[in-house]
Amino acid sequence: MRKLLFEMSALMMLLVLLCACAPVAPAQKPLLQNPSAQNLLGETDDLTVISDHALQLADRYGKDRVLVVFDIDNTLLAMEQGLGSDQWYDWQKELQKDDPCSNMLVSDRLAVQGALYFASAMRPTQPDAAEQLRRLQDAGLTVIVLTSRGADFRLQTFRELRRNGFSLWPNALPPRHGYPEPFIPEGGTRPALYEDGVYLTAGQHKGDMLKALLDKTGAAYPAVVVMADDKKRNLRAVMETFAGTGTSIHAWRYNREDAAVAALDRSAARAQWDALRPALQQIQQVTGPDNFDFPEYVVPPECEQL
Repeated sequence: MRKLLFEMSALMMLLVLLCACAPVAPAQKPLLQNPSAQNLLGETDDLTVISDHALQLADRYGKDRVLVVFDIDNTLLAMEQGLGSDQWYDWQKELQKDDPCSNMLVSDRLAVQGALYFASAMRPTQPDAAEQLRRLQDAGLTVIVLTSRGADFRLQTFRELRRNGFSLWPNALPPRHGYPEPFIPEGGTRPALYEDGVYLTAGQHKGDMLKALLDKTGAAYPAVVVMADDKKRNLRAVMETFAGTGTSIHAWRYNREDAAVAALDRSAARAQWDALRPALQQIQQVTGPDNFDFPEYVVPPECEQL
């Protein structure tokens, strides 16, 4: 009996020694979300979270297999005032549909927004927004901007991006400086422009536009697209397009500007427009319509008798 107990004790000690000497697998750096998740939809008010996530995916899949896509309005940049902002445009669009004779409507919201982009400055949505983008570029990731703005807003858009420290071309999809002329993307109906890593899509379906750009450039489809946008409908559009392609979409809704969006003062915006319109009209009369162009307000026929 003593011999049996001794042999069992010796066996247990040997097992303990063997376990202690076994190599320990290195711990993997945890991802903020499951990297294999298809069409992940997260939400954050900090671009750092999105940058960290993209960098961790690059560690897992390789930097050349991760594409990072940022929106502009209310994601990288925001207007200094409500007038001309994304939320102002959406309000005008809904007002046109619900009350086309309202005295709060501008003559042509898209043309007016172009004039306001020309006249107004923009601010970064968070102080280190440009730094977060550069972190990704310094790590060798491909980074582009995909915006619903059209090619007509090219000059205003690049002016404010550069003034706030954003430069996309060093790590953009090839050709890094883009195409010299606007083009109608496959599946689109309006001209888009891809220049220096900035893709101006004229309000078209962002999923179809991103796929069309990848096809046009001949770039390989990435393993993962990390996309940041303040509007869920744009994120869902990209998820819809890439479902079943083998490319995972890690979509992040950026909500830092939600309070500013909700706080839009419509009466103040209308008053600001009434005060600013004569100056913009005078600039256009003197210098021509090269920077912006909007028509005089014409009362719709159905509103003349009201």
